[in-house]
Amino acid sequence: MEELAALGTTVTELRFALDTFYFLISGALVMWMAAGFAMLEAGLVRSKNTTEILTKNVCLYSIACVMYLLVGYNIMYVDNVEAGWLPSFGSLIGSQADGADHALESDFFFQVVFVATAMSIVSGAVAERMKLWSFLLFSVVLTAVIYPIEGYWTWGGGFLSAAGFVDFAGSGIVHMAGAAAAIAGVLLLGARKGKYGANGAVNPIPGSNLPMATLGMFILWMGWFGFNGGSQLLVSDAENATAVAKIFLNTNSAAAFGAVSALIVCKVVWGKADLTMILNGALAGLVAITADPLSPSLLMAGVTGIVAGGVVIFSIVAFDRIKIDDPVGAISVHGVCGFLGLMLVPLSNADANFGAQLYGAFVIFAWVFAASFAVWFVLKATVGIRVTEEEEYNGMDSSDCGVDAYPEFVSIKSAG
Repeated sequence: MEELAALGTTVTELRFALDTFYFLISGALVMWMAAGFAMLEAGLVRSKNTTEILTKNVCLYSIACVMYLLVGYNIMYVDNVEAGWLPSFGSLIGSQADGADHALESDFFFQVVFVATAMSIVSGAVAERMKLWSFLLFSVVLTAVIYPIEGYWTWGGGFLSAAGFVDFAGSGIVHMAGAAAAIAGVLLLGARKGKYGANGAVNPIPGSNLPMATLGMFILWMGWFGFNGGSQLLVSDAENATAVAKIFLNTNSAAAFGAVSALIVCKVVWGKADLTMILNGALAGLVAITADPLSPSLLMAGVTGIVAGGVVIFSIVAFDRIKIDDPVGAISVHGVCGFLGLMLVPLSNADANFGAQLYGAFVIFAWVFAASFAVWFVLKATVGIRVTEEEEYNGMDSSDCGVDAYPEFVSIKSAG
């Protein structure tokens, strides 16, 4: 009996160790998505704004880690009432629960990289004209309070969870939330100079480095396996291991079908293979499948990618027509396709229903948009959120960072 008890203890400890390790590796993959966002955005902005957008991405990730450790995780997960709406407010991450499947610290690490992902969505949408320090101040509020509150309502066991809202890995909780914060800022910020002309003309502003943007997309694609796969939480038994394998396959398929869908739509509509749209098509498939990468069949995962890859193109065009300037298409990729993903869940998941999905999507968007708009408004009225016309013309690398990303491109007039 003692030997059996010892064996049982050993098996339990091994499962704890394996699930903790899987959580940490998944978190590391999601952390690598910070590099993906940085490269994607740096490639899609003009060269004169490259250093500044990279600075934003490094700093927002660091701020997210600091603020979520100090207060955010506590708001989202510690000592909250089941099915409630008002979270408890405390600091740090609490203590390890008895019988937990993994180390508490691994859970924090996995959750904090999701917070950073939501904030990364904002940086691309407001690129090339927002003040660096205003953006970083907003990052503090979003990662410390705005995101953790809606996170409590859903993943933390709050009222949206109790209402039957389903969002496996965060199509709404992370991606649509980030887009809601972004669109609130864009509305107060305005478009880049020269983006829109008279009579509804839309003037393209090409990115500076498409190889870099493509690398960023592939990094994000890779990181998404941790994003969705890690959200299964466990891998130490046959059932969960099989589920993780299916999640990986469905995630990959949605991205691939999304890219192909975007390629075909571009060819039909414009007669060209627009690389930036294809990149966004792959990302749109990833965002949409994130709401539930486990329940759909292999073919349904592909259909999700096909629909998202087409929808994102028409969404980007539609936002341009109403003069909402989003340099990287983040609002369409993460907002529109995040909502799409939520609405597709009931087609393959019997535990979900359209009413609960609409309710959850509305609450998340309304809260994040309203809270973000209030913060952006206060920043605009106090320190300001937009750079001067001269700074925008010269590039934000010069005014905010004092370092050119591509100094060898600077022309130097010869003496005499």
